[in-house]
Amino acid sequence: MIGKHNIALQERMVHYVIKHCIDNCYKELEILGRDLKKLENGLKPFVWIHHRDATRELRKIGINIGERDDLGADEEAALTQITDQFIVLHHMPKEIKAFYMQPDFEEGDNRVLANDVLAPEGCGEIIGGSQRIHDLDLLAERIKEFGLDPSVFEWYMDLRRYGTVPHSGFGLGLERLVRYISGTKHIRTTIPFPRMINRLTP
Repeated sequence: MIGKHNIALQERMVHYVIKHCIDNCYKELEILGRDLKKLENGLKPFVWIHHRDATRELRKIGINIGERDDLGADEEAALTQITDQFIVLHHMPKEIKAFYMQPDFEEGDNRVLANDVLAPEGCGEIIGGSQRIHDLDLLAERIKEFGLDPSVFEWYMDLRRYGTVPHSGFGLGLERLVRYISGTKHIRTTIPFPRMINRLTP
């Protein structure tokens, strides 16, 4: 349930930003040559796709990917071509996600309550989120299972040891969302000081 509330918040936030830009920045979007009809598709409800189903859809269009493989940028872009709506990719295999993500015990212990939000028009991932493990014993078990050094994560374990609650969160790639809204082809055009092959600073 926590994860569903988290994803609902992601959807409301993205819809709000897009609607605000359409209502208040239409002249700027027109200068950029943005197709507002396509941008309005971003206001439609998000489409939820289970990771397992996503890999099946990709194989149908000739992409070689296993049921438990991670999706790279090319696979994400290809997946966004099957619909003009945002996609919520959810229930990824635990081995391709971070150790601290909560398993979905209803599906077994091998998938986690995590999601990526993929923007339409080939833009790919703009949000990554998950429900975190709040149980101290399970967290310790996961650290060992992933072959990590428990001593390195003592500070993180203390967050559970001294009080926690079931919780989830997400991170938004601001430049990625700007790329989608503006309709630019490459993310480097949305970054004030992009790192290029001939410049790493500033």
